[in-house]
Amino acid sequence: MWVFKFWLTKYPKKIVFKIHWLTFYLAYLIFFLWYTNLSGPLSDSEISNQIIRIQENPNYLEDEKENLIKFIKKDDGGDFYMVNFIDFNENPPTLEATGENAPASALIDYYMEYMYPVLFKRASHPVFYGEVSANALDNIGAEENKEWDVVGIVRYRSIRDLLEISGNETFRDRHIYKIGAMSKTIAIPVPSPFLIDLRVFIFMLLLIIALITDRIRKR
Repeated sequence: MWVFKFWLTKYPKKIVFKIHWLTFYLAYLIFFLWYTNLSGPLSDSEISNQIIRIQENPNYLEDEKENLIKFIKKDDGGDFYMVNFIDFNENPPTLEATGENAPASALIDYYMEYMYPVLFKRASHPVFYGEVSANALDNIGAEENKEWDVVGIVRYRSIRDLLEISGNETFRDRHIYKIGAMSKTIAIPVPSPFLIDLRVFIFMLLLIIALITDRIRKR
């Protein structure tokens, strides 16, 4: 212990310099390990099990089953964004947890009460949510999809994380509230663009903080 005190007294700036850079590396490493899928793409056995689950799900139409199976077979293990277009139901059904005459927002809130913790646990999170300013300004061949209330984007760490969230029994119980809250919705998966990856932003932020600390300590 006395050796450490002696070193700290004799070389305080060097110690601080090393500590704040070590903190930078450690903080980013922890964030990177949490935010990145290190398990790789879905294995053949995982894909087979998911195909069975999808085929046995009565809530999917045949073309929806084919599309979802195609999606999971193309898994590269990377993260992606789910872009959601939502049109809320003006007369949502009466459900046990929300009661009579509950607005669509109440049903969505009950659904998201489950979703937020399981999303963040798997390094998945909302990226954008906003009300639309007008009906679709450019609409070709999709007149029935011209009107929307909100657009939301959610980042998923991997397809595996998405499947684990949606395969949970609690999710199935809550999902009926999401369905009841919407008159129509479209969800489109999009690969994550590198330039807006939060890992790049956090790295740059921590690097700037470390460099500023360097400059201050050297004065």
